[in-house]
Amino acid sequence: MRRTAVLGSAGTLLAGALIAGAVAAPSATADGRHHDNSAAYGAKIAAERAAKKGIAWQECPADWGIAKGIQCGWVSVPLDYTKPNGKQIKLAVDRIGNTGTAKERQGALIYNPGGPGGSGMAFPARVVNKNAIWASAAKAYDFVGFDPRGVGHSAPISCIDPQEYVKAPKLDPRPGSEADKRAQRKLAAEYADGCKERSGWMLPHMTTPNTARDLDVIRAGLGEKKLNYLGVSYGTYLGAVYGTLFPSHVRRMVVDSVVNPSKEKIWYQANLDQDVAFEGRFADWMTWVAKNDAVFHIGKTKAQVAAEYETLRAAAKKAPFGGVVGPNELDVLFQGAAYYDSSWVPTADVWSKFREGDTQALVDAAGPDLSNTAGNISAENGNAVYTAVECADAKWPTSWQKWDRDNTRLNRDYPFLTWGNAWLNLPCATWGVKQQTPVTVKTGKGLPPVLIAQSTRDAATPYAGAVELHKRFKGSRLITEQDAGSHGITNLVNPCINGKVEAYLLKGTLDRHDATCGPHATPVP
Repeated sequence: MRRTAVLGSAGTLLAGALIAGAVAAPSATADGRHHDNSAAYGAKIAAERAAKKGIAWQECPADWGIAKGIQCGWVSVPLDYTKPNGKQIKLAVDRIGNTGTAKERQGALIYNPGGPGGSGMAFPARVVNKNAIWASAAKAYDFVGFDPRGVGHSAPISCIDPQEYVKAPKLDPRPGSEADKRAQRKLAAEYADGCKERSGWMLPHMTTPNTARDLDVIRAGLGEKKLNYLGVSYGTYLGAVYGTLFPSHVRRMVVDSVVNPSKEKIWYQANLDQDVAFEGRFADWMTWVAKNDAVFHIGKTKAQVAAEYETLRAAAKKAPFGGVVGPNELDVLFQGAAYYDSSWVPTADVWSKFREGDTQALVDAAGPDLSNTAGNISAENGNAVYTAVECADAKWPTSWQKWDRDNTRLNRDYPFLTWGNAWLNLPCATWGVKQQTPVTVKTGKGLPPVLIAQSTRDAATPYAGAVELHKRFKGSRLITEQDAGSHGITNLVNPCINGKVEAYLLKGTLDRHDATCGPHATPVP
């Protein structure tokens, strides 16, 4: 799951085959709604329509910032799948053709990077940028990205003015009093109200099952009888729901860094589980910083580095650095190191420079990005979609006493992220829009073997999630990256993992048993 900052909180977290076994049209009510399998029927209608229409590919709009050689287009989907002939919204898609011969081509590979709220439109650039990890797959597949509903160019939603979202000073997510908690609760309720006010027409339909139906319509619009899919982080849950709803439509599916698909975890408990895992991965990074004290000069032991971080937070709370970097902004910056190994060196470098007197480096790294407020792609939009999907997918506790009790208990041992995560998700407690029951993820008729990749110390999506999906998708294979914790491992250099993913995508080959790979290279300062 991709996470961003919300007001007052520390942030964390990418040929028209029809539904198997033709679905008979259910009876309709006077308002045009269908009963029973109505959404499935609506998805069937929408996919048929997209298959017939196709996608009118053209050069991407200049202001989208997409590399030359990549084409863009639109796919129309119903806002409400129980009303397939009702209001339609347009989803932005892009693609680059396979680099091999026509004979080598195996179709389109569609990507979702997670979120909820992440755009997949950067995926085709892996081909333009000659990403060596994906060179062989690019010979066989068109690389296709899309903005999910509500994201970017696809009927974007909003909960607060983007400038205000970025510029507004955030409260320290760690409450020091009941008054601090009341202030955060007020902000969360105001945020939920803002979502309803600015985007209420979309909110009931911002669910993972609807995005999975959108994915099937995109598949049909591409002229593909079966889906080839790569999903990372929240994209794994989207893939799990798609595989459950459309099992016979899957050809190849790779899911990387897996959201636990258990109905009991989506989404309240999943976020509590994150708090524990982030504490462990942040400790891994601090241990590494201490090991490289000759370079960074922050502390010679993990305990010293941890104490220095608390000192830094306290100073930022007393007087925000540059007037804009307080404890919340520090937590968001340093959380990057708990997410991705690629952030280990840059984050330690910025901290080291600050200790040597360079405050500007820290302000530049952690301060508000005022360029991230223009157009449809913005931090505010990403956070709005994150909130809307997680709040709509499942029922959340409405009792503040439960939130307070659970997070107070966790915070005693896992203080790095716990309260910040709570404030980020608290709008779901006062959402005011109907919340659904999560899909029961399971193997359906025709689902082929799915390839699952997961590191053991992933913070955003703890390892147990991969094990759970592996149990639910019969015949799947799990690749475990041992003693590693980066989030999203299929795009890292690890020949053991890269080779297995490539063999699966190109030949459908899977190991006879689950596999364990050693860790990718540890960052070197």
